[in-house]
Amino acid sequence: MTDHPLAPSAGPPAPQGKPRKAALAAWIGSALEYYDFFIYGSAAALIFSKVFFDASDPATATLQSLATFGVAYAARPVGAIILGHVGDRFGRKKIMVFTLVLMGVSTFLIGCLPTRDQIGGLAPVLLVLMRVLQGLSAAGEQASANSMTLEHAPPNRRGYYTSFTLNGTQFGQILATFVFIPVAALPEEQLLTWGWRVPFWLSVAVAVAGYIIRRNLDETPAFEQEVAAGTVPKMPLAILFRDHWASVLRVICAALIATVSTIFTVWALNYATSDDVGLDKATMLWVSICANIAGLVAIPLWANLSDRIGRKPVFLIGSIGSPIMIFCYLAAINSHSYPLIFATGILTFGVVYSAANGIWPSFYGEMFTTKVRLSGMAIGTQIGFAIAGFAVASAAGIASPEGWLGLQGWVGVAIFTAILCGINVIAVATARETYKVPTEELGLKKDSTTASPVTA
Repeated sequence: MTDHPLAPSAGPPAPQGKPRKAALAAWIGSALEYYDFFIYGSAAALIFSKVFFDASDPATATLQSLATFGVAYAARPVGAIILGHVGDRFGRKKIMVFTLVLMGVSTFLIGCLPTRDQIGGLAPVLLVLMRVLQGLSAAGEQASANSMTLEHAPPNRRGYYTSFTLNGTQFGQILATFVFIPVAALPEEQLLTWGWRVPFWLSVAVAVAGYIIRRNLDETPAFEQEVAAGTVPKMPLAILFRDHWASVLRVICAALIATVSTIFTVWALNYATSDDVGLDKATMLWVSICANIAGLVAIPLWANLSDRIGRKPVFLIGSIGSPIMIFCYLAAINSHSYPLIFATGILTFGVVYSAANGIWPSFYGEMFTTKVRLSGMAIGTQIGFAIAGFAVASAAGIASPEGWLGLQGWVGVAIFTAILCGINVIAVATARETYKVPTEELGLKKDSTTASPVTA
């Protein structure tokens, strides 16, 4: 860690916030936002290879369809830079409203797209464009919601209140999967013509509801204090990369834990319902629903525990346990035993992964000062999530007969996931523990005479 000679000292405590209202707005908004985001994942795994790509080559079409899922993750770092700057410069609330409306509109338009049979190669191009807009929206959603809840929360409950953002994300995934169960059960002709479009059209309600919920949300006390003091930076990104570059790098590495989520929700679903395995689509969607319901309960419990014993011990339970459980879950799928699939799926994604998933909003946010918190979280997480997003396409390549670097089949996918989780373990284990640091001192290194940004 190094001291910057011109670094600001910690200011007085911010006025008391409204943590419950902020947590509710974050929960509802994230649920609506990620309903949109996750219905794309279900469609990419089950439908898009037949609608937007050349169905005469199923293996290639599947790979291309899963790759479009990763395209949004590629767009997210760009969105993080733009929206992170705006959020730290002009406030968290503006980003929270904008991202939700953008997600709703882009998702609705996906449901209106013509198919490959109708307009040929232009169809997948338009699909990718809409997916890019989804990625830009998602880039600012969680970082702004997490910053909002963290800065409204009392210092000793930051873990608990920030976890509501991820709890909302889990609910959005439940809702998205629930909607796709009757859709997946439609006759093939109806499914591939109009059935798959219905979940996307429902995003109109998402956009309207999100706008109503968030337009009256108060800005955070910490940001308003910066405005009142005239200390809001004109170029927050310059400060971020000068004084907090090591924290950004740490968040990127830690965010690779999201590989567990993308492998579980997209690749494993595609693998389980493929011709090679042949499991029932609706049943596998129910596995995802049950796992996410378990996550709704587990996330706030893990987060509350982190307020008592620290972020790192709880996070590491998820970091180490998740890759182990992925082996168990994929083995269960390969065994064709539905009871075993449900048990390992719930334990993997609903319980163990939730230990990391519920902690990262507070853990990452506490690495940065108010001046750069939104941009630091957005850029760090979205680069890490981009890698995790493309892990789906990488897993499809690994599972192919050709394999990749000696890895092959579902075992190779599990090993690949474990390798990325190992990077997360190193990043988390070597991080600073922050659960007892006062909110106004987050992101600062304190000594007897100075307060300076933590840069390593």
